Amino acid sequence: MSEGLDQKALDTLFFNARSQNAWQDREVPDSLLKELHDTLRMGPTSANCCPARFVFVKSDAAKEKLKPALMEGNVEKSMTAPVVAIIGYDLEFYEKLPQLFPHTDARSWFVGKPKFIESTAFRNGSLQGAYLMMAARALGLDCGPMSGFNNKKVDELFFEGTAIKSNFLCGLGYGDPEGLFDRSPRLSFDEACEIL
Repeated sequence: MSEGLDQKALDTLFFNARSQNAWQDREVPDSLLKELHDTLRMGPTSANCCPARFVFVKSDAAKEKLKPALMEGNVEKSMTAPVVAIIGYDLEFYEKLPQLFPHTDARSWFVGKPKFIESTAFRNGSLQGAYLMMAARALGLDCGPMSGFNNKKVDELFFEGTAIKSNFLCGLGYGDPEGLFDRSPRLSFDEACEIL
């Protein structure tokens, strides 16, 4: 870990990577989705809590199930994406801490503390969603993250009877450059940062 990535790798992950709005008609094999999870799961979470849960919406039937929960502007790009990942977070993540963080009783830190559970699950699940996007780009996939959907409806459709809540969606596949918008500005270092 002593050497940084070369510019080509940085371009793949950040500088040339774009949020996709249109997709090529190319399949994403299940084996690549498994490799994607095997990669993203190595990113750190607090107490190795790993609260993110992923549903890879791939079949036509699953996409039709998702469709009523989407805002109008996200329907076409979701229906044409080879895969739409639902990134969720499990509010019962702490039940797996004896397996994931076995050297202490980390489960007891959370039992009966719903606000702590929610903030930990949401924060770390969001981190894992970001790891999903970085891992996808590293494995040659493009991403189209989306917030424009009805979380309650997605939870009812895909997570009913569980303690899992949806966070955001992310199209996965091979982007069509014709669908890209001009890159939006970013804040400068001086606008976003300070060194103390």
